[in-house]
Amino acid sequence: MDWGSLHTILGGVNKHSTSIGKIWLTVLFIFRIMILVVAAERVWGDEQDDFVCNTLQPGCKNVCYDHFFPISHIRLWALQLIFVSTPALLVAMHVAYRRHEKKRHQRFRIEGSLWWTYTSSIFFRLIFEAVFMYAFYFMYDGFRMPRLMKCNAWPCPNTVDCFVSRPTEKTVFTIFMIAVSSICILLNVAELCYLLTKFFLRRSKKAVNAKHHPNHENKEETKQNEMNELISDSCQNTVIGFTSS
Repeated sequence: MDWGSLHTILGGVNKHSTSIGKIWLTVLFIFRIMILVVAAERVWGDEQDDFVCNTLQPGCKNVCYDHFFPISHIRLWALQLIFVSTPALLVAMHVAYRRHEKKRHQRFRIEGSLWWTYTSSIFFRLIFEAVFMYAFYFMYDGFRMPRLMKCNAWPCPNTVDCFVSRPTEKTVFTIFMIAVSSICILLNVAELCYLLTKFFLRRSKKAVNAKHHPNHENKEETKQNEMNELISDSCQNTVIGFTSS
């Protein structure tokens, strides 16, 4: 998977994000993608080959492995990162559309339709993070990697003992990835609260300004109507004078 291309795309969104959003993107690429590519894939690289069960029954080892690890940790984390990054791509598409209307390198303020797109992307990021954390806990029965697993699935002749390679190292990486995912959830909640607070403060400020200056727009409209009437009267007098002569 080419994570560099994803970094390039999301990097363009970074300059239009809030400060919290920039921190989230940094955590995403340094503490999740880099760890996943550099370290975690090597730790889980021998996962199925070194999964050993104390039986020679054909097919028993494969069935037990599939029972305990229906999806590889690495693939589940990669799928999680894809889902979490997808909402940010919607913001990138929105910004790309806006660039056709404004200057190419202009930094857009998060307001109007862009505010709704950006806020929705954070909301879906939050949902995806929570769903994948729950799925991870439910699928692997916790966040710790056991040293010994007992399997009695068919075609195993009886309950057999299966052993996982590097259980402590895998537990450390799993807890680290879950902790970073939790930090990303907190950052998403903080950014969502920040955007909502800023939105309501802006709305209340507009309401206060409208309350203190209720006739500002009416005065402008009245002034424009008076000018239109003067122009109309002037034209009418000119036509009457021309007709009289």
